[in-house]
Amino acid sequence: MLSGFKQFILRGSVVDLAVGVVIGAAFGSVVTAFTKDLLTPLIAALAGKPDFSSISYPVGSTVFPVGDFLNALVSFLLIAAAVYFFVVTPVNALMNRFGKPAPAPVTTKKCPHCAMDIPVEASRCGHCTQPVGAVAA
Repeated sequence: MLSGFKQFILRGSVVDLAVGVVIGAAFGSVVTAFTKDLLTPLIAALAGKPDFSSISYPVGSTVFPVGDFLNALVSFLLIAAAVYFFVVTPVNALMNRFGKPAPAPVTTKKCPHCAMDIPVEASRCGHCTQPVGAVAA
């Protein structure tokens, strides 16, 4: 039973997932610090208000702290923009630079009589000996 657990843990995908989670957590703290320490003060300099937490609306005897939601929304948008522009865009550019491999050239075709694979240049099927036409473009 323990050997099965050991085999599961040492499987490549589980180890890769664990590394990804650890790196993701570390990257999350970097992006959060970037947003909190650089982007939010920049917005405060432009908009004049760094924090929306003081905005609230009373309805009857209940107070709705809309500012907390606005803070969370702005933080989310800033983090999403930072991740997109500093991670997704460069990775996509890198992947496009390497490109996709060219598809392999077609070397066989199906015999219309017996449905076996035959070479493209063949004029007669080697399996059923029926004549075959030219390859359709």
